[in-house]
Amino acid sequence: MTLSRAPFGSTGHESSRVIFGAAALAVMKPERAHGLLDLLLEHGVNHIDTAAGYGESEVVLAPWLRAHPGRFFLATKTRERSGDAARRGLEKSLERLGVDSVDLIQLHNLVDEDDWQAAHAPGGAVEALAKARDEGLVRHLGVTGHGTFAPAMHLRSLERFPFASVLTPCSHTMLADPEYASDFAKLVDTCAERGVAVQTIKSVARRRWTDEDARKFSWYEPLLDPDAIRRAVHFVLSRPGLFLNTSSDARILPLILDAAQETVEAPSADAIAADVARYAMEPLFVRGESDSI
Repeated sequence: MTLSRAPFGSTGHESSRVIFGAAALAVMKPERAHGLLDLLLEHGVNHIDTAAGYGESEVVLAPWLRAHPGRFFLATKTRERSGDAARRGLEKSLERLGVDSVDLIQLHNLVDEDDWQAAHAPGGAVEALAKARDEGLVRHLGVTGHGTFAPAMHLRSLERFPFASVLTPCSHTMLADPEYASDFAKLVDTCAERGVAVQTIKSVARRRWTDEDARKFSWYEPLLDPDAIRRAVHFVLSRPGLFLNTSSDARILPLILDAAQETVEAPSADAIAADVARYAMEPLFVRGESDSI
């Protein structure tokens, strides 16, 4: 049994609804990474999301991509906001990945107002990456964001440029905030109308690490219980059209993939409330308090 697939917006690609978040490869030894990547083939994952800022993930992916040509929709990201820097960053990513082009280049965490203005300005990253698209170095452009302002800023970005995809946090703790939930719903509706793919992150987050925690693998603490992970995964995948990007904590990748292969049913409000209480779950982002990673 393999993962279900859905149109990735208007790109023409049918992507697995679980997308591999290659931040998990950032500091992983190549031999372990290749075993992890083989797991993607077993489960039918056909979409990889990496970034120039994810340590050595692009380099680790390169030989594996050569061994499986054409099997994956390949996305990467840039944090650059100026046109020249974004172009150089894209070219470096292509070199590191060992490919002539990528399917998607995303402006990473484009939420800050000054960054947004710079990226969209004449000579900015959006203009330069659109030119790179016209030259065949990338097929599509997207935008990503963290924090509570991401959905609203993505809506602004979509008014300025026809991005193919957006990426934003989605979990039951985040959507418990009415303001964030309203912005998220508006973004999802707009994307459905315009054929824009919606990727979600942080679905299996438990909370931020505390000073007493022994931190591992990810900047936030994920859920580890298989049943709680299943409910968190189903919370996202029960919503038509949404894609779920996997955690940077590779320990739970098999649990996420197994949960996604089951018959997806939206968890009840009581089950969600029980998980929140049992695992002391908290939203990763709270407006005015913790809106950055």
